[in-house]
Amino acid sequence: MAKKNNKLNSMRVLEANDIPYEVFTYDASIKDAQLVAESVGFPEWTVFKTLVVQPPSSKKPVLIMLPSNTQLNLKKFAKVLGEKKIALASHADAEKMTGLQVGGISALALMQKNWVVYLDSRGNELQNIVISAGQRGTQIRLATLSLIQLLRCRIVDVAEDVEED
Repeated sequence: MAKKNNKLNSMRVLEANDIPYEVFTYDASIKDAQLVAESVGFPEWTVFKTLVVQPPSSKKPVLIMLPSNTQLNLKKFAKVLGEKKIALASHADAEKMTGLQVGGISALALMQKNWVVYLDSRGNELQNIVISAGQRGTQIRLATLSLIQLLRCRIVDVAEDVEED
């Protein structure tokens, strides 16, 4: 039986740049980043979600990657972007802008579109990082420094811990 080729664009980009990576799969019906972390067997603070933000003064949205166990501090990120106020793109808008499903949005899969990519400073402290491969149900683990260099990530301090009920 022929082996099915599940290589995604993000993997092709990493290979073209000689960046080693590992692939981890999970049930594609899982959309919550913390449950994804649990499913792939990594601590929540090492599995990063990618959010789409549309600054009001710019036509081009930006991407922000932050740990799955945190939330974006909109005020801090607005200040970084030089804006008074920002909002996350709705799921429908994020999918329309990226061409990827929520839960599968990946800066690596969007490299050809030249998005500005921000990485929360918590990621800069990790040797390896786990991010979406560009398809719901698939995560990639790679060296954080390689990701930062490849994507030209801007390091920012904009994540805050999620308050427990």
